Amino acid sequence: MLWQRVKSVLSKKVSDSDFKLWIEPLQCVHDDAQSVELAGPDPYFCSWVKDNYLGDIQAALQDVGYTGGAVRLSVDTAGNGVPLLPEPEKKQSQLRLPSMPVARSTVRTLHPRYTFDEFMVGESNAMAYAACEAMAGGDSALSPCLFIEAGTGLGKSHLTHAVAHYVTSHSPGTRLHYVTSQQLTSEMVRSIKNNTMDHFKEKYHNQCDVLLMEDVQSLAGRTKTQAELAEALDVLMDCGKRVIFTGAVSPRNIPDIDDGVRSRLSSGLITTINPPDRRTRCLIIERKARNNKLTLSGEIIEFLADRIQGDIRRVESAIIGLKAKASLHKTMPDLDMVKEIVAGIIGQRQELSSVLIRNFVAGQFDVSIEEMQSKARKKTIAFPRQVSMYLARKLTEEALSEIGKAFNRDHSTVVHSIRVITEAIVRSGSIRGQVEHLAERLQNQG
Repeated sequence: MLWQRVKSVLSKKVSDSDFKLWIEPLQCVHDDAQSVELAGPDPYFCSWVKDNYLGDIQAALQDVGYTGGAVRLSVDTAGNGVPLLPEPEKKQSQLRLPSMPVARSTVRTLHPRYTFDEFMVGESNAMAYAACEAMAGGDSALSPCLFIEAGTGLGKSHLTHAVAHYVTSHSPGTRLHYVTSQQLTSEMVRSIKNNTMDHFKEKYHNQCDVLLMEDVQSLAGRTKTQAELAEALDVLMDCGKRVIFTGAVSPRNIPDIDDGVRSRLSSGLITTINPPDRRTRCLIIERKARNNKLTLSGEIIEFLADRIQGDIRRVESAIIGLKAKASLHKTMPDLDMVKEIVAGIIGQRQELSSVLIRNFVAGQFDVSIEEMQSKARKKTIAFPRQVSMYLARKLTEEALSEIGKAFNRDHSTVVHSIRVITEAIVRSGSIRGQVEHLAERLQNQG
């Protein structure tokens, strides 16, 4: 059978523990000349395999002579897959780490690489990282309540997983409950239906040392869940227990939420994770490529850092795609291959505009967009601003007034900036080289 031959090849390529954990549970539900479909136990499992082993699976298929098309991963709804962990209760709603006491802790399935060591710290997330590390270690000097605000794919889940990893490995007797707000709501509804609210209250009031809750904004409009959460938080905070919340917006901006709950969510430290700067993006790309045993040139790393901003999951997707494509072609990744992968993730490059040029140059000089638009005249800010205006005039067809709007300036300021940079290019070979390099980078991004 095709899949058995592929598994035999994979068993020689990955470690025994990884093979048993991530390859053995996969079931081949369909294979023909066009595609191979593999089923895993749950969505997280399939996502992890796709991100980390899809390239190996595709390479192994080639090794056994398969010349068909795509490999698809789906969830085994029939329940035929090998369970990842033994199920002590038939209807348990969450997986539990095997080392944790049965009735004491509940945790979501933890991503193996979402640890503090794997988190790339930069200016945009240093505060959140330090706070989570202190909370995990039980630092009494910090407020027992922490709220992390961050957009999608910026690392808030990585940090909460890291806290759970640290607590469960360093203090396995700690009663830790890790849930999303949706899971808490579902658990409460089941408890009401089954007339077991006393058990629900006991779990979150008296059998909890650390509470981690994600996606708090989803509590909006859920009046009963909010009331139960407020009651639990009063008990936990009065006892000095540790509580970490994450949300896409800050507590004050969550709609349809009780003022009492909002006050409790805001009672401790509130920290924000912003999109990583260019330097941090480069470090993240290097780390994720290394984790996937992929060697990337400096040019490719810089290209990815320039094109993929914000959501780090898109970086992961690009790395996985590169690994798979390089493995299929049995070659090292090159820039053309990277451009093709990136185009599939974020689409073709936008036409150059003053805004795009402004954002790109700001990243190159480690200056914020706010500073580029400010009245500041410090050379470290004024020079990138003037270069941006010069490049916008050179590389776009936009009018001077339109270029000025991107910087909160009028057309006369744009004219002055163009003249300043033009003269500087004539006088200084270094500045000329800098500007030409930036122009080339902008034109070659697509």
